[in-house]
Amino acid sequence: MAFICNLLALTLIGFSVWTNSIPTEPVSTSNASDLGRGQKLFVAHCALCHGIGATGGRGPALNHPELRRAADDQALFRVIRNGIEETEMPGAWQLTDNEIKDVVEYVRSLGRNEVIKLQGDPARGKTYYEGKGSCGTCHIVDGRGGNLGPDLTNIGARRSAAYLREALVDPGASVPEEFLIVSIVTRDGNRIRGIRINEDSFTIQLRDSSGVFQSLRKSNISELKKEFNSSLMPGYRDSLNSSEIDDLVAFLAGLRGQR
Repeated sequence: MAFICNLLALTLIGFSVWTNSIPTEPVSTSNASDLGRGQKLFVAHCALCHGIGATGGRGPALNHPELRRAADDQALFRVIRNGIEETEMPGAWQLTDNEIKDVVEYVRSLGRNEVIKLQGDPARGKTYYEGKGSCGTCHIVDGRGGNLGPDLTNIGARRSAAYLREALVDPGASVPEEFLIVSIVTRDGNRIRGIRINEDSFTIQLRDSSGVFQSLRKSNISELKKEFNSSLMPGYRDSLNSSEIDDLVAFLAGLRGQR
């Protein structure tokens, strides 16, 4: 009996040691050294999409006190470690749990900075979106609009104001990969240009500017050009003045998927 009790005690001790060795999610105990390490890791692994200082770019701005997909430190930790399915956000498999914790602390520290108020008027911006800019022809907001371009329902949570302004005046400067423009000449002389929807070794599918889907076998194509710095979206540099663009940026920046 004593032998069994001793064996049970050793088993429980071993189980305790094993469970304590499992990485845990972060507890907020940051200091200047943690923030410095977090900043270096962020610049190396995150800034390409989220911008230096997390001001946004291809990925959303993270320098806000409230993050839509990460309500607390634990949620942010999981997003960094696991990524977000069906988005451009990959999991940080190359970082240790302690390194991810440092990145979490750094990102959270940015949310404590003063939020800069945009110059534009979002109410006027909405009128330009619906009228002069005709943005709803190609974009959806809250289920309404065309689907040739990206859904803008929560664009303000995903893109910085600087990114939005650039997209309005120079749409080809930073085109998402899923909206790559391709130009095709078929062997019988037809010319087709549109957004690539899918591509494999033998076929390519695209949607042209009128929204029509095309599927072609590559054996029937004589020329295929990928236009990495082009967009079907027109630039507003000449059709909207600077003040109007400020207003439209303010409206778009306020679209965060919340009704």
